[in-house]
Amino acid sequence: MSSSEDRAVNAFREQIDGPIASYLSSCVHCGLCAHACLFFTETEDPRYTPINKVEPLRRVWKSEYTFFGKLASMLGVAKKVTDDLLEEWEPLIYDACTLCGRCSMVCPVGNDISYMIRKTREGMVAAGYAPDGLKGATQRAVTIGSPMGVKFPALQVQIHNVERETGLTVPVDVHGADYMALLSSMEIMNFPEYIGALAKIFDKAGVSWTLCSEAFEATNSGMQIGSSDLEGELLQRVVDGAESLGVKYVISPECGHAYYALRWEGPNVLGKKYPFQVIHILELLDQLRLKGKLKVEDKVDEKLTFHDPCQIVRKGGVVEEPRSLLSLVASDFVEMEDAGVMNWCCGAGGGVSANERAQPLKLAAFKRKKSQLEALGAGTMVTACANCRINMEEGLEENNMQIEVIGLTETLADHLA
Repeated sequence: MSSSEDRAVNAFREQIDGPIASYLSSCVHCGLCAHACLFFTETEDPRYTPINKVEPLRRVWKSEYTFFGKLASMLGVAKKVTDDLLEEWEPLIYDACTLCGRCSMVCPVGNDISYMIRKTREGMVAAGYAPDGLKGATQRAVTIGSPMGVKFPALQVQIHNVERETGLTVPVDVHGADYMALLSSMEIMNFPEYIGALAKIFDKAGVSWTLCSEAFEATNSGMQIGSSDLEGELLQRVVDGAESLGVKYVISPECGHAYYALRWEGPNVLGKKYPFQVIHILELLDQLRLKGKLKVEDKVDEKLTFHDPCQIVRKGGVVEEPRSLLSLVASDFVEMEDAGVMNWCCGAGGGVSANERAQPLKLAAFKRKKSQLEALGAGTMVTACANCRINMEEGLEENNMQIEVIGLTETLADHLA
């Protein structure tokens, strides 16, 4: 066994906890998960069946934790984890899965297949098998603080531009503020209007908030590549920043994986409770709406639809808030088929957007969203994830579709009373 094979087997062995063992033993091989995955439905390639993607993890479980698997190992006929297997399965794990969790929703025996794939990534990355693009993004996140290499001076430039355009102050490193807002690199570099939207809305609503110069990045590349150790290192930076400023809440921005990593995985990964509460920006905005502090003066006349970011809506539970907020500004809001918790993924989450090799497959998967939009005839699509937003723009451009993609927070800010 080579060193990489040995590392992979040891890593897979460490990932086989109670849930994984029960999921692998209870799978009935029905194939329903295939029809819930847009990589399979849009390519009809059986390799993209979600449960098939966990084959390396399954082999270790079977050979070491089942009677017949142990017997096969003793007889020398067991299917082993080899370098060839890891090389073959790595694109299936990273190119053809966004960890969206839709497959888990349809499993008739309740297996969390998304969790299984995440655990399989732990073994893959431990053996050195991961896409170069995602490796680079993760390295930049750890060493620089941002997967896109964004440093605080770059954020300062965007803050200056926002303050000049709005006439408002964007607070930084304010001790004792109630809320510390996080940003994703994509928002800083591609959609700085999000920062301006926060300034406008919080000014009107009288919200006490701040950014942190030492912990402004929300994106967690450690979660995406499948390394709990790196995920924890990036989470700890946010915790340290929030503790240093003494805030009560940390606001996760319009970024799906950032929210899921910080809100739902963080305390378990770090092994301790936060000294603050985590809230998604849409949850906070809806609270302001209910308190009468978020008021608009007009509505958008054209037909709008909403794309549900998987990690925020299906896996994060923020389902009704975006719809309540859209009711403030949309006079003609229409839902896509399979909206809400059964939405179809944009195709770029789970680190796929940082993986250049996956571009052709990602565009093929976009056909699912294309068909949804064509059925509606909406001229504008609203979403609440910068990663989804960029991928939607790329897919629409590739398919020559004249549909505008906008962020929900900015849309509300543009219609403030």
